Parts: sequence; C-alpha cells; structure tokens
Amino acid sequence: MTDTVNKDYVDMNSPYAIMDISRLLLKHISSSIKPHQELIILCIGTDRSTGDSLGPLVGYKLNPYILSYEKVHLLGTLDQPVHAKNLQDTINKINYTHLDPFILAIDASLGSFNKIGHVSINKGPLKPGLGVNKKLPIIGDISITGVVNIGGMMEYMVLQNTRLSLVMNMAEIISQSINRALFILYNQSKRQKK
Repeated sequence: MTDTVNKDYVDMNSPYAIMDISRLLLKHISSSIKPHQELIILCIGTDRSTGDSLGPLVGYKLNPYILSYEKVHLLGTLDQPVHAKNLQDTINKINYTHLDPFILAIDASLGSFNKIGHVSINKGPLKPGLGVNKKLPIIGDISITGVVNIGGMMEYMVLQNTRLSLVMNMAEIISQSINRALFILYNQSKRQKK
C-alpha cells in the first residue's frame, strides 16, 4: 500500500485487501461526513464495456445490503447504470433530492502496468472519463477507482479487451469492503445514540 497525494493503493490480490480498503474508507468517511449528511454511493460505468463495468458491478453486488443502512443511497447498477450520457442528470437529481449529500464515487480507471489490479481510495473527487479523454463532471467527496488495465493509447479498445475475471474479482472486493465499512460505521452510530 502506498500513499501518493491523498491516494492509498491496495492490491486486490492481497489477502488483507478487504480489511485494508474498508479501514481506509472508514477512516475517510468517519473523519469527513457530518451527522446530518446522507451517504450517496455513486457507481459510475457502463455494462456495455468489460473494462468500464466495474462501477455497475459494484452497485449490483452492494444493492441487496444497502437497505440495511439508514441515510445510505445507491445509484448505478447493472440494471440502471450511471454513465457518460446520464451522469450530469444523475448529479442534478442527487443535488435536488438530497440536501448536502456526502458522495462516495466509484469508477474504473486505466493506469500503469504495475498498478493493474490495484484499488485506489482517494479523499476527494474522481474525474470520470479521464482515461478515455472525456470531459465529464468531477464528483465525490471520497472516490474509489479500480485500475483495470493499462492506459496510454487506444483506451476504448483497451477497455473493451479487459479481462472480465479481473473486473468481477475487483467488484467483489470493493463491494465487500464498502459493506464492511458501512456495517462498522452504522453500528458505531447506533451505539453512540444509546
């Protein structure tokens, strides 16, 4: 795990990946979220590209657990993905529906060869579409990106040819990590109310 300008990287192949990611998430969320804020988990990506399906897969895997948590909302699943064409509308809907929301944004990314399979947890927003040179709105108070393939050239082709097993395994680790962090956070807040 390395720290580079507020970024923490966790190798998804580490036996402690879920523990490490959930610990970092818990640290960032609990130090930043205000008691009145609702948590929005925004999973960005499309189910039409293997490499860009990380967000919707995380949303799909998290969906059954979200109802257990108060003031936590999930947007972006395989059935209803949040992608380049509807991202701005989704952000507008979030801002209209939720007063001062705290947003955890999740997306796939391209990176250097030695970072493939790493999950980045960043205290700050993510820039969706950056890997494919798209100008999309910056979003998130905390962001998680999974490096699914190498960047630098022919990005659309690279995303289309990303191994599904890598994306599926990464989605599983990220969703379990988020669920674990929420479970701890939710139980802490319940104990504090007593």
